[in-house]
Amino acid sequence: MTDTLPTLAIIGGTGKEGVGLALRWLAAGYPVIIGSRDAARAAEKAAELNTQTGTTLASGMENIAAAAAGQIVVLSVPYESHAAILTALKDALQGKILIDVTVPARPPNVHMVHIPEGKSACVEGQALLGAGVKVVAAFQNVSSVHLKKGADHPIACDVLVCGDDEDAKAQVIALVKAIGLRGIDAGPLVNATAAEALTSVLVYINKRYKVKGAGIQITGLEGL
Repeated sequence: MTDTLPTLAIIGGTGKEGVGLALRWLAAGYPVIIGSRDAARAAEKAAELNTQTGTTLASGMENIAAAAAGQIVVLSVPYESHAAILTALKDALQGKILIDVTVPARPPNVHMVHIPEGKSACVEGQALLGAGVKVVAAFQNVSSVHLKKGADHPIACDVLVCGDDEDAKAQVIALVKAIGLRGIDAGPLVNATAAEALTSVLVYINKRYKVKGAGIQITGLEGL
């Protein structure tokens, strides 16, 4: 099975969202490389994930090595580290799809929408990386609280997928489907501004109503 599935590298793979996505993709049979600034920490987390999923599909590497080895790369890092990490990874990412999960939240007011100078974190990332990388925005609104509960746990949340390359979006939507969620083509990359902003709205809703992992669902697409 693993011979036909792309190897996924998750930069920020030791964080909550990265771990949650890794668990889901590993359960679906995808080889996953956990990327971290510390290779030893990445390897330790990969070993934990293999034990948790009963597979040997996870491995750990330092960020640049992970990005170079992955066929599709996922970036899940705090916004304050976004530009610096992408600058370091720029050469390793050329010719690849980058799924950017970053939200431009500004602690401690993460419940308040912040629109960065470049319109969105993903748009800024595309400008920094250049045309050689196909940046696709996805997973901004899916809570790690649900992802980390494993493949059998249903998640009442759709995934808005934004990007300027149609084939890249289609590949990302397939990855969304592989972990039991519904990927919605939400238009060009600039539309990620809305998807990123929704995360802060959901954080506020979680706090206001004392819930964990509020999500969004698009109505009228029941046959999708």
